[in-house]
Amino acid sequence: MHLALPTRKSSHPPPYANRSSRYPMLRRSRVQALAIGLCAIGALFFIISHIFGGGERIPSGTPPVVIVTVVDEDNYSTQYIKNIKENRIEYARKHGYTTFFPTIKDYDLKGSPISWARVPAVRHALTKFPFTTYVWYLDQNSLIMNPDLAIETHIMNPKVLESLMIKDQSIVPPDSVIKTFSHLKGENVDMVISQDKEGLAQGSFIVRRGAWSKFFLDTWFDPLYRSYNFQRADTHALEHIVQWHPTILSKLALVPQRKMNSYGKASVTDESGAYKDGDFVIRFHGCDSLGRDCQAEAEPFSKQWRTVFHAR
Repeated sequence: MHLALPTRKSSHPPPYANRSSRYPMLRRSRVQALAIGLCAIGALFFIISHIFGGGERIPSGTPPVVIVTVVDEDNYSTQYIKNIKENRIEYARKHGYTTFFPTIKDYDLKGSPISWARVPAVRHALTKFPFTTYVWYLDQNSLIMNPDLAIETHIMNPKVLESLMIKDQSIVPPDSVIKTFSHLKGENVDMVISQDKEGLAQGSFIVRRGAWSKFFLDTWFDPLYRSYNFQRADTHALEHIVQWHPTILSKLALVPQRKMNSYGKASVTDESGAYKDGDFVIRFHGCDSLGRDCQAEAEPFSKQWRTVFHAR
């Protein structure tokens, strides 16, 4: 029996065989080229928009400054705290700013002195107001006395700030070997604070929103510093990190005390920091110590700020 054999295939394929297999490859390469081109155009558009579009877009209506004051509702009267809040609110309304009044109880200080609450409060404000340019922390026992002075022009304008900066100054007077930078430019400053005779006066300070300010506040609030037995708690912790962390010192500017932190008569340790009419702020530093009364010290100035604010 003879079985039929399959037809033998030719070893010479027709001329059109390779052509059909090339079409999918051509289509694939064209799709890839198109995808690469679209990505390149998108990247170019992104770069141009950031170079010529001013970078980050801040939503309209964003306040340029938020004023932060931590209130102690357990140790001060309702009327006293109301007066403090109204002072900040009236000033903020005049300049298009906003206010933030957390309480000491809002933060878990794990047994640390209550003065530490200022640090997480400012950090909280940076999160709550993510597009605001400046956060101004002002101690509860202080009053804004001159409503005409704006943070952006009175202090934070780079040229003004450069004229105010105290350069090559000991961080802890009178003779700390660590001093403020002599070559720091106003546009590179991310924190502004003043000094009194004892050291850094953290009852009034300004930070600029950004990665540096978050790093700085997180460093300051480190549990190691809070648990350490500094004599002046957060104040000495601040002086420590400023002196031993060049990354922090390199962004800090000292300004004359009366620019943002004048002291009332009972608080004065150096006449150069004593409050005078027309000054921006009066602070009743140490009024919560034995033998003093914050409300009594603030009372005459409470009447004064209301008179001045309502006259302008």
